[in-house]
Amino acid sequence: MTLRERLNELPALGGAMVYGEPHQTADGSTIITVAAVSPRWGARPVGVFVVREGEVTWEAAMDASHIALLGVLTGLLAATLGTLAVVISPPWPNMRFWDIRYRTS
Repeated sequence: MTLRERLNELPALGGAMVYGEPHQTADGSTIITVAAVSPRWGARPVGVFVVREGEVTWEAAMDASHIALLGVLTGLLAATLGTLAVVISPPWPNMRFWDIRYRTS
């Protein structure tokens, strides 16, 4: 499969695909950056094509901010549920005065 065929297979992701200038690396590989551009969201990286020894591979870009946000929200939910559990049914003993005074042994 040629590079042109691989480029045509990519979906536009809601906007136009923009391919960067090819860059040569020290080991002889060629790297072509790919970004999706839309009027609403602007440009965002999609990934890179790596051409090495006649083989074309695709490396997708990963946005770690979504993963970090999921971790923060999971921690917030766990803290909220833990606080509610302690407020509704506290782990310390019931020390109300009227319980002690009217207790029959």
